Amino acid sequence: MITIGMLHYRKDPQTVFKTYAYAAAAKMEGVDFFYFSPGKVDLNRRRINGLFYENGVWVERKTRYPDVIYNAGGTLTANQDRIVDALEKEIPFTSHPIGDKMSVYYRIKKGKIFENYLIPSEEFEEVNLALSYIDKYNAIIVKPLSGAKGEGVHYIEKIQDEYLLIDSGTKHVLSEGQLENWLDDILLEDRTYLVQPFIQSKTKQGQSYDIRLHVQKNGEGKWTLTTMYPRIASKGIVSNVSSGGYTSVITSFLQEQFDENYYDIKRYLEVFAVQFSTHFDSLYDQPLDELGIDIGIDQHNKIWIYEVNWRPGQPILFYLEMDVAKRMIQYATYLAKEAKKKRKKIEIRI
Repeated sequence: MITIGMLHYRKDPQTVFKTYAYAAAAKMEGVDFFYFSPGKVDLNRRRINGLFYENGVWVERKTRYPDVIYNAGGTLTANQDRIVDALEKEIPFTSHPIGDKMSVYYRIKKGKIFENYLIPSEEFEEVNLALSYIDKYNAIIVKPLSGAKGEGVHYIEKIQDEYLLIDSGTKHVLSEGQLENWLDDILLEDRTYLVQPFIQSKTKQGQSYDIRLHVQKNGEGKWTLTTMYPRIASKGIVSNVSSGGYTSVITSFLQEQFDENYYDIKRYLEVFAVQFSTHFDSLYDQPLDELGIDIGIDQHNKIWIYEVNWRPGQPILFYLEMDVAKRMIQYATYLAKEAKKKRKKIEIRI
């Protein structure tokens, strides 16, 4: 029987929201499943003190290495890095990082096929770059190169001889000199930012929104769309739910926003999600397993890629939790079977 190990830096699986769903999905798929953290690994004896979900509780027992590892969380210490690196040399991992926003941008740009869906972006290194973007596009976004949940996203728009700045939901009207001083302060921060034109993706009611396309590989190693849902800003430009936005069911949302064209838009998104993921995966040396693609749709119904997320987390629509877990278990099983096939071929050659 195939065994899947779920690796996370936290010691207690009850503090990781999705562990029960994965344990349940594994049971339904007929594979063994256990949870572990790097500190529970004995590299010398090739054994792990794993936590197995049995009769409603997590039970710890010593076990051999799993056939595949679902690496659900990162590392916090150098020792954890060492242990995880050692495991990855021997055991297939389901997840591999994709890089920060600009490295993803340049990779897609180099791949060419989906270049037309990219929002022109550059790393923010000097004030004149931001000012030139404002002159060219009138409204721009300045946001962190590595960030999440819509944090640190700033909107700047030129209105006659002044500038509207929306910073953390608060509106400011600045002169050019005041804007330059504010941009200088941004450059002095520890985090790195990028600058790009503001793409207007708004509902009929005037609210900013984006659409999350949650894609995963299935039990055949092929990309599938698990779900998609809109995220609508309650105010301002950030539509992330953690920043005060809200969500809706995709079909009713598209019907409301696009009327009789809703089905064509929905199908457009479904095809785009799978085709883009398949292409994006081909741009990396190591296979990817799951992505959260955030897109906007402008007034001409054109798709724009806002962001591609690695480890996108659970969908906001919680009833989909088991769908995500089931697909991940199926893909992990596929990886384990493929790894066994490779080992057999090597043994035959020897």
